[in-house]
Amino acid sequence: MSRGVVASLGVLVTVIFVVLFTPASTAGQGTEQNPTPLRTAWGDPDLQGVWNNATTTPLQRPPELAGKDTLTDEEVAQRDVEFAETRSLDRRDDEAPGLGTEPGGRLTVADVSRAYNEFWVERGKTIANNRTSIIVDPGDGRLPPLTSDGQRRTEARAGFRRGRGPSDSWEDRRLAERCIIYRGIPAMPTLYNNNYQIAQTPKYVVIFQEHIHDVRVIPIDGRSHLDDGVRQWLGDSRGHWEGETLVVETTNFHDKALIRGFNGDLGESLRVIERFTRVNADSIDYQFTVIDPTTWTRPWSGSLPMTRTEGLVYEYACHEGNRGMLNLLAGARVEELGAQSGLR
Repeated sequence: MSRGVVASLGVLVTVIFVVLFTPASTAGQGTEQNPTPLRTAWGDPDLQGVWNNATTTPLQRPPELAGKDTLTDEEVAQRDVEFAETRSLDRRDDEAPGLGTEPGGRLTVADVSRAYNEFWVERGKTIANNRTSIIVDPGDGRLPPLTSDGQRRTEARAGFRRGRGPSDSWEDRRLAERCIIYRGIPAMPTLYNNNYQIAQTPKYVVIFQEHIHDVRVIPIDGRSHLDDGVRQWLGDSRGHWEGETLVVETTNFHDKALIRGFNGDLGESLRVIERFTRVNADSIDYQFTVIDPTTWTRPWSGSLPMTRTEGLVYEYACHEGNRGMLNLLAGARVEELGAQSGLR
């Protein structure tokens, strides 16, 4: 590793440490009663704090709600009740046929393929802004049609998985299972760990994501994007202020980057524009637009509130003590041996 790279890494680590662990300024902060825009000590809009974007609102509008942009308060309340009842169920099977039991019938092996019961789940308690989808454009709340190239890449990916099987190698497994990346950009809510910590300096905005502890260090000093040949899992982000809004443009995504809610391959021309606006002491309006002309026939946009949360963001130790990858691959080899010997 060259001295230049080591020096650059040292600067990056210093920036992250200073930004995340230096107390935030309280100068110029407003309140619910006094909606004066909150400001940092150097005068920028203050987005700092820990924020959560968990919600039960789906990315795409369900077909049964076609033509319905929003729900009434009564419909939201009813859906929240139904969702709470559904998520309170323990999803393990009490009666798994063919599995081992002790004398007296007590089950000794549970259906672990559905073992994520609601103790672990953080999907949010309500529907965001009464909307039926996170997507706001196109107006039908659905992803636009794929281009011919996007369709080809998606079908090729599916064919590759069918041909090799899901566990020929660790590289066949999803990026999340490998603890490389889980959410991607834009920042979509998922099963759990939906916290984001934002910190600022005059030249940088840092967004620390709880899940798999991704960190985005976003320069806001006017510098250019990286060379097109440099590709990263979370792309290359550059930000600037437009009034009270932080606008972040991200390019240079890795060819295996992901967007939660879309199961196809993305194009090299993928570009995401995010807008963060502090609307009051306890919420940020988060909007985004995804532009990838090689994948979709048109850009698409979404909107999602981020709500202030109290407390610390703890480390997400994705691989410590994790035997899942070894067991997935070992189990696949056992299945192959069973198939070869006619046992399966």
